[in-house]
Amino acid sequence: MATFLYRLGRLTFRRRRLVVMLWIAVLAAIGIGAMSAPGTSSGALSVPGTQSQKAIDLLRKEFPQASADGATARVVFEAPDGQKLTSGANKAEVESLVAKLEKSPQVSGVSDPFTSGLVSRSGTIAYAQVSYEVAQADVSGAAHAVQTDVVQQGEKAGLKVSLGGNAVESKSASKAAELIGVGVAAVVLVITFGSMIAAGLPLLTAILGVAAAVLSVTLATHFFDLASSSTTLALMLGLAVAIDYALFIVSRYRNEIRDGHEPEEACGRAVGTAGSAVVFAGLTVIVALSGLSVIGIGMLTSMGLASAFAVAIAVIIALTLLPAVLGFAGLRIMKGTLHTRRMKALERGEGESMGVRWARFVTRNPVKVLAVSVVGLALLAIPTMSLKMALNDDSGKPPGTTQRIAYDTLSEGFGPGFNGPLTVVVDARDSDSPKAAAQDAYTMLSKLDDVAAVRPPSFNQAGDVALLGAVPKSAPTSEATKDLVGEIRDHGTALHQESGADLMVTGLTAVNIDVSTKLSDALVPYLAIVVGLALILLLLVFRSIVIPLKAALGFLLSVVSTLGVLVAVFQWGWLKDLFGVDQTGPIVSLLPIVLIGVVFGLAMDYEVFLVSRMREEYVHGAEPTQAIVRGFRHSGRVVTAAAVIMVSVFSGFLLDDEVLIKSIGLGLAAAVFLDAFVVRMTIVPAVMALLGHRSWTLPKWLDRILPDVDVEGEKLRHALEAEQAEQAEQTDSAPELVPAGVAAGIHTESDGHGAPHPTGVPASAVTDEPAPAQQAPGNASGKARGLSRFKQRLTRGGDAVVPADTTESKATVRRKLLKNRKLLKNPMRRS
Repeated sequence: MATFLYRLGRLTFRRRRLVVMLWIAVLAAIGIGAMSAPGTSSGALSVPGTQSQKAIDLLRKEFPQASADGATARVVFEAPDGQKLTSGANKAEVESLVAKLEKSPQVSGVSDPFTSGLVSRSGTIAYAQVSYEVAQADVSGAAHAVQTDVVQQGEKAGLKVSLGGNAVESKSASKAAELIGVGVAAVVLVITFGSMIAAGLPLLTAILGVAAAVLSVTLATHFFDLASSSTTLALMLGLAVAIDYALFIVSRYRNEIRDGHEPEEACGRAVGTAGSAVVFAGLTVIVALSGLSVIGIGMLTSMGLASAFAVAIAVIIALTLLPAVLGFAGLRIMKGTLHTRRMKALERGEGESMGVRWARFVTRNPVKVLAVSVVGLALLAIPTMSLKMALNDDSGKPPGTTQRIAYDTLSEGFGPGFNGPLTVVVDARDSDSPKAAAQDAYTMLSKLDDVAAVRPPSFNQAGDVALLGAVPKSAPTSEATKDLVGEIRDHGTALHQESGADLMVTGLTAVNIDVSTKLSDALVPYLAIVVGLALILLLLVFRSIVIPLKAALGFLLSVVSTLGVLVAVFQWGWLKDLFGVDQTGPIVSLLPIVLIGVVFGLAMDYEVFLVSRMREEYVHGAEPTQAIVRGFRHSGRVVTAAAVIMVSVFSGFLLDDEVLIKSIGLGLAAAVFLDAFVVRMTIVPAVMALLGHRSWTLPKWLDRILPDVDVEGEKLRHALEAEQAEQAEQTDSAPELVPAGVAAGIHTESDGHGAPHPTGVPASAVTDEPAPAQQAPGNASGKARGLSRFKQRLTRGGDAVVPADTTESKATVRRKLLKNRKLLKNPMRRS
């Protein structure tokens, strides 16, 4: 793996213009295709195998006019203060608005509030139920325009008109979160690298990668029905991981430059080592996100696959486009004019970084640090035991929006249950008396304590399938409504035994309950599949039993602690004013499982990036504790920067008005913070310090079975050393260089690969022609670095080309060249 990526890095560095042009062509092609794409859908929930979905499928067949899976809207009317809607002028205005709704495009039916009994007892509030022939995503702009006209016309007449339901167009999401995330990422990168060029490259490649991913997801809507949330999650994750992956490779590239390697060689080594970690880190994220498809909910499947594709694009960009851009930057990426005095001292090897001091503190006090960290996370996890889940409805809309006003007005006039009516279907096709079965269902519903109203049965044309309506007394997301649905279904079992008819409950409220139940049941299988596959990947990467198990247990600590934070804020109301949460309620049922998928992938990112450098040091001969400290010396600062960037990107979504978006933002930000700083940078080194060499043990039989993927670049290092040794031998067998004027204009010259060849050019002319790869910046420090690298290469037996920017005389350089060649022949003379 490392050797292949090393060659890929050098190839893309050399062919940078071709690589950049190819990426531009790919982006242009995707963009052109995406322009004509239909776009993502709303992500309406379809849950095969559940009772609510079976009822919807039956209604679609037997009651096509009812548009069982079509969009719906509630138009709520409220009379002016001191008046009633039943008065002459107000009633006439409401009837006029209802007539206008009936003529709206795509409408299949509108219930008149005065003839359907949809007026409150006080006579001040009424509503019309509007059913559309199409799904939520397909409601046209013309239909939305009619809704807006109805609101404006009613308000001109003095009425208060508000809209609710899934057919109502929501306010477009703010882009402030993405902008804030990119801004904070830019600041963190500048602080980390101290260079505008080095900071700009990860941002540039990340933006291009996200553009390619989002355009590809849009293009895919030509062939697949994708939820609108797919693009949002792909954008969020694609931006975060793309910056992180580029950050690690750029950081390693700069380290290789400091070690004396030329830019092309440094790029190859950076991609071969850090790029290998990027590949396996990306694979863990892709596995976790793709695992969402095993749950069987279409919306989650599209979200997971779209996000996994965005991560795959981020990996490909980091391995191909980034090295090409590094080729254009060259040595200018090393110019750090923004470094503080302390950062410059650290680069010179003076003093110790915060990461090194922290690693030494942890390894000296592993038991105390481990105990404090685990106890702290356990305390945060306590609220998780009170976790309640439900799908969001209009009660979670921001205050002041038309959906929230409609919800609150209906609750005031009719009770909260009117915001979530239940649809009851009696399938009496196998019954001897369909009408008697439907009547029995109606009587049963009327006797239930939590039912506020029941609509009499209506039959299909064949008269063997009945449709009833039941309005709960409690709110749609309450436990009481969930219990009511379960009670009705239990009575359905008795009805089937008595009459042979099947009773099913559906409607948006029942669908949401079934989805929440299915998600809860899928948590354990999902965890088993995702964690199992990821453990196999980590086993290949680290060739250790302990490291993957420790990574998985640390992830579980992060997840339960994060769920505890979400319950405390959104369910219990702790610090709700700080986060702008105006009302508490159950956690959105989609959030925990999405959180698990996303956080597991990101947690393994940090595990791979941090521990792979420790393994690299350990494989190269360092003691376990030394490997931990050296791993922090090289990767601690970069992992910290990556975590801060991710936390910033996700925290930006707390500014959104939607409770769902707020909860996603807080959940992901808290999870990354806890996992990166508490688990990966505290618990992981503490456990590894306690275990010592046992952290890296692997049974011999398993070691023989597992392929060696060489993430730490050990094979690459040996290959490069062998190549250098071969070059040194070729140099030893070459004729000695003769100073100008001694020989008859004949001398040997390096061709850049250690292969000498004769030339008739005088030796003095060779020193006047610089090697392109060794041209240094036009300043004193650049010249010094170039000369230093040249001397290092001589010692290693590398190229023998003299840099042109040296201030020494040509004769002095020739004498040093001869001296170094003699040293290479007889290393004992160095002493």
